Amino acid sequence: MTNCIYPSTTRMKHRYLFLLVLFQLLSDVISLSLSFWISHQLVKGWGASFSINEVSFLGLLSLTWLLVVLLLHPYKHSRIKFHVYELIYRHLMAVLLLAAFGIFLWFLFQDLRLSRLQLFYSSLAFWIIGSLWRTMAVVLLKTHRANGNNTLNYVIVGYNDTSQKIKRFYEQHPEFGYQFFGFFDTMTKENKSILRGDYQVLRQVLQNNHIDCVYCCIPRAGHPILKDIIEQSNQSLYQVKLVVDFTFFFSQAPSLEFHGLTPVISLSTEFLDHTREHILKRLFDVVFSSGVLLFGSPVFILLGLITKLTSQGPIIFSQDRTGQWGKKFKIYKFRSMYVGASLGHSEGILDKRITPWGRFLRKTRLDELPQFYNVLKGDMSVVGPRPLADYDVKTLMEESTDDFKLILAFRPGITSVGQVKFGYAGSPEEIKKRLKYDLLYLNKISFFFDMWLIMKTMVIMIKKQGK
Repeated sequence: MTNCIYPSTTRMKHRYLFLLVLFQLLSDVISLSLSFWISHQLVKGWGASFSINEVSFLGLLSLTWLLVVLLLHPYKHSRIKFHVYELIYRHLMAVLLLAAFGIFLWFLFQDLRLSRLQLFYSSLAFWIIGSLWRTMAVVLLKTHRANGNNTLNYVIVGYNDTSQKIKRFYEQHPEFGYQFFGFFDTMTKENKSILRGDYQVLRQVLQNNHIDCVYCCIPRAGHPILKDIIEQSNQSLYQVKLVVDFTFFFSQAPSLEFHGLTPVISLSTEFLDHTREHILKRLFDVVFSSGVLLFGSPVFILLGLITKLTSQGPIIFSQDRTGQWGKKFKIYKFRSMYVGASLGHSEGILDKRITPWGRFLRKTRLDELPQFYNVLKGDMSVVGPRPLADYDVKTLMEESTDDFKLILAFRPGITSVGQVKFGYAGSPEEIKKRLKYDLLYLNKISFFFDMWLIMKTMVIMIKKQGK
């Protein structure tokens, strides 16, 4: 196939980019002025007029915001990362820096007699208003692109499983505004009907300046066509993206490092190298678990009494589990089964070994509360992969699951992605499924993600959706 049908108009590279940045800057300056006005009305009373000092301070804040923009580049985002949470988070960081500069200006110009409370209200209102218009902008722009507007043409060089995944990704996400322009590879009888052309046709397509992005899914990095694509990109103004298939590394998210001028791809879990995050996570575990055990003691006593009165046996159930680096420890729960029930995998919430009160405890996840003692001792974390019983460990070890071995490098948690998305695992097959969810956590470890998982767990508890 050598004939290509191009768009009727010449594509403008990076169109609207300058206008989009200008729109964001203008919107933020207006939002800052509106926030300052709102804070003035709250502090001085509705209808109060601005003083010349306040107008001057607002002017200084606006100039300071330009400095913050130059330092943090909050308006620079790729289409893939252009989503609400990313924009709101980056706006929050920018507002915090602006507030820091604002406090410095307040100390510098104390003679202006400006209110500290007004500065606080201004910063808070600025973040709220900025977050609102960013949310609306993301929704409108993604809808606009999903309808076929403001699109970017892309081609895929190399036809294989990886290249098909790239195509499916953009088909599933039309809001990113990428329009597929064809596969290009060496022509064979098998792929002739699928390809748009061979490498010679690709060169013609790229020279005609109709392509915005080239995805290279060529198995060999030293392929001659790859060098041609890169050399021509500066003249034809298209982006080149080299796609490497890491699907066989299920749990390790690759990261790029530079040793001098030599790029090195790291496949180890990034969290293992970050001592600071490890310390902060442990500090949060100690503070959070201490607070739960201290302030939640009346709830613990009430749950213990009901457990004791509704069925014979001890209040607390303990069981051996495998923790970090294979260390054995006893996990504690409120007893949810009848005394003498046979050990083995749970059959779910309808398991006949579970008491009626135990079903309520499991649905609300209240049976897990004593595990905060495990967190305080250091056996567990608030958030982390769920700890496994010995017989599950033996099963997975016999299968020599590399992903499972990676799980053992982390302190197990009370809640996890697997616990939120899957729930209790009642069989070896279900344990493996939950394990896959828990593996996702290993590449997303952060304070904010932990907070999100804790909030999701609380929602499950309130709605009694525990499984």
